[in-house]
Amino acid sequence: MTLAAAIIVAGGKGTRSGRSGPKQFETLLGRQVLDWSIEAFRSHPKVGQIVVVAAIGERTEGGGEGVARVSGGPSRTQSVRNGLAALDLSPDTPVLIHDAARPGLSQAMISSLLEALEKSDAVAPALPVSDALKSSRDGKLLTVPRDGLFRVQTPQAFRLGAIRAALDAAGADLVDDLAAMEATGARVDLIPGDERLHKITFPEDFDMVARLLSPAYSIPRIGKGFDVHAFEPGDHVTLCGVAIPHDARLRGHSDADAAWHALTDAILGAIALGDIGDHFPPSDARWQNADSAIFLKESVRLAEAEGYVVSSCDITVICEAPKVKPHREAMRARTAELLSLPLSAVSVKATTTEGLGFTGRREGIAAEAIAVLVPSVSAR
Repeated sequence: MTLAAAIIVAGGKGTRSGRSGPKQFETLLGRQVLDWSIEAFRSHPKVGQIVVVAAIGERTEGGGEGVARVSGGPSRTQSVRNGLAALDLSPDTPVLIHDAARPGLSQAMISSLLEALEKSDAVAPALPVSDALKSSRDGKLLTVPRDGLFRVQTPQAFRLGAIRAALDAAGADLVDDLAAMEATGARVDLIPGDERLHKITFPEDFDMVARLLSPAYSIPRIGKGFDVHAFEPGDHVTLCGVAIPHDARLRGHSDADAAWHALTDAILGAIALGDIGDHFPPSDARWQNADSAIFLKESVRLAEAEGYVVSSCDITVICEAPKVKPHREAMRARTAELLSLPLSAVSVKATTTEGLGFTGRREGIAAEAIAVLVPSVSAR
């Protein structure tokens, strides 16, 4: 299977956004706007390479490992050309070109574009125009028929060789990359768009997109998870991705983060996709000492592929020691960041068993979690 490449165009100045800096580097629901798109592409199994095109010196470090960075050009079209030039791949390689100012990219949309590209030369998501349209000429309003009009979004999908040739032939700056393919007479298709792909342009768009990306509170599915790990010699335990000093550590094939293991199981349970052992068996050497964030993010990806997003979660850690309360806010913040949730949607609590049982004897730590999932906007 040929993996697709993704180019994220992040070179705009965003002067209409009302923010002090470019909108793509501002924060949205606890995460840099650009990082929403990076994570969407990185999480998709059919995307193998990611290129971010941005102005020199901009804050693109949030992408982490595996993300190439290329300097932008004086126009959007030239920035795209620069991104394409960074790809040393076969001309038949699928390429997804996306605007960083559209953070609401889903796994389902990436899959739909790649599937549609198998039968087309170029594909883009689009929404029909539903509002009445008017044009103003010489002080007079004229009604514009809206039949057959669409609001075209990104990502837009192409074959690498074809879009390179089309953009080189186009020359001038274009309203989007699809226009270059249209000029060649290629077969260009539109697939149903997604309201969550709304482009951040004006100040009010930050609030609008935040609402679109926040889980909708209807028809919930609820999952419950439970996990246990015993102590062994060490100097800290990891809970919700936070290292807590202790005179022992938790024994496990991965980092033994009982709290996130329980939450991962809760998410998988809500969508009836088994448990953490089904997806990350301890017999697999790949997960030796692995960061449990990998497991949790995969459960979120699987849920999104099923049309659900995590709305809220509640984690309870059961132990006599170490004391969890001093670290609770850091645990909540790390979990909220990973799940792209507001802090108010993440609860972390701790309790003891009053000296009873294995936790009471300080032999290990147990954790349970409840996750509430709701249909994603694109699934409704």
